[in-house]
Amino acid sequence: MRGHEPRSTSSCAACKLLKRRCSPNCIFAPYFRSGEPKKFANVHKVFGASNVSKILVEVPEEQREDTVNSLAYEAEARLRDPVYGCIGAIALLQRKMIQLQHDLALARACLARYVATPSVVVSSDDHHLVITGPFDDFPVDCGVSFDSFNQNISYELNQEANMYDFSQIPYI
Repeated sequence: MRGHEPRSTSSCAACKLLKRRCSPNCIFAPYFRSGEPKKFANVHKVFGASNVSKILVEVPEEQREDTVNSLAYEAEARLRDPVYGCIGAIALLQRKMIQLQHDLALARACLARYVATPSVVVSSDDHHLVITGPFDDFPVDCGVSFDSFNQNISYELNQEANMYDFSQIPYI
């Protein structure tokens, strides 16, 4: 468990930021290492050191690391989007999922319509035999413009990529 690892002699990131001496039983030390000052700075800015300390005391020790990671993620999201925080990213993804489910239903309906057509059509005209399958006259757009859909999705994702790009957070 991370909480029982031996620490270096330097202060933890929390005690450094708060400019206090880091005691051996510091509640922050196992979770806010001295090499991660931005992690604690963000959590402190959003939740406050006192509140984080109270949360960590109330949470069972085996769940504290997950709690700290969750607080750090929520703090980063709140700093990026002060109004909606994590909920903004979740709502965006839910809207995308609903749109994709709708598009998938349209594609399935379109495909079902063309699968229901006869599998082989034979026509003959003056010494020529023409055999076509059910997808030879399959329209490209099927009533749905996928190119414009892809452009819209790409545009929306690029517009909001900076706000909800949490892949650069080192503690996740």
